[in-house]
Amino acid sequence: MGDDPGRLYRLDGVAHIAGVINDENQVQKFAVNCTWFEETFGECPEGADEETVRRFARAYIMMLLDTQLFADKSGNRIHIRWLPYVARLEEMGGYSWGSAALAWLYRCMCWVANRHVVKLAGPLQLLQSWIFWRFPSFRPTGYEAFSWPLASRWSGYNPGISNKGPRVQMARLKIDLLQPRDFIWMPYSAVDVIQVVHPEVLEPQHTMLWRCVTSLIYFAVVEWHQVDRVLPQFGGVQPPPRPALNIDFLMLKDGRGGDRWFPSHLPDWHLHWQERAEHILQFDIVADLGHSHDFLAWWHQHGKRFLSPEMLLGDPRGIPIPEEAT
Repeated sequence: MGDDPGRLYRLDGVAHIAGVINDENQVQKFAVNCTWFEETFGECPEGADEETVRRFARAYIMMLLDTQLFADKSGNRIHIRWLPYVARLEEMGGYSWGSAALAWLYRCMCWVANRHVVKLAGPLQLLQSWIFWRFPSFRPTGYEAFSWPLASRWSGYNPGISNKGPRVQMARLKIDLLQPRDFIWMPYSAVDVIQVVHPEVLEPQHTMLWRCVTSLIYFAVVEWHQVDRVLPQFGGVQPPPRPALNIDFLMLKDGRGGDRWFPSHLPDWHLHWQERAEHILQFDIVADLGHSHDFLAWWHQHGKRFLSPEMLLGDPRGIPIPEEAT
């Protein structure tokens, strides 16, 4: 694929994940089987020279990107679009991997909301970690020790697939019965968590991105970072939200059809990312996190209060027991 620096997209000195929209029939053509990858690069030879080690490192990173952070539902192919990004290992820390992974997760969650879609792709380990950190009642037992990265706390958790239906019903019921104390808005602000967080994560150029209302870009996938709707996770009080941005037309873009360079084809959305520093939320930090009364009134009017059928929410003790029952 060559080593043309122009193929990597940069904004404000930070390389961003962009690329070329491939034709629909090129997905198979530009993919390598995972089995071949594992057989070829499964174990680095002992005493290997530096160039061999770097080659195996590139292969491992490509596996990590395509099967973990940006996994699709195939689960057995590695796309060669990652080659330009692993070509210069020293620059990999300058790519906005977090925003791209979040964009891909948002898009996968949008797709799975379709009634005809049965499987969820994306960085599901990160989604599961987010749930466990914030919902104590959903956490598995025996995972109290943690280190950096924080998602590794749940690395040994592997639930079975049996009784999937009852588990889904119980999860919905748990969500319906949640109380304010059952959700932790800022789990990563605890002292014992801060002690294991890598110091670079807390540098201003990174923490700034947490509070930016901007576009998240992953190749043809563009999502909107609507952190203005979750201010309590940054220490603020949530007011009534502004109307959601309608980006339905972007959902139709999946990287197929034509050969177009993203920054030229979607310039406005890339400009949003480029100017992200101008759209950092400003709000007061408070001790009592939560929502304003105006927000609660808005939510009561527009929100869906329960996920479970009404019959599962009733108290069965209110049903009289027949005398003939043993």
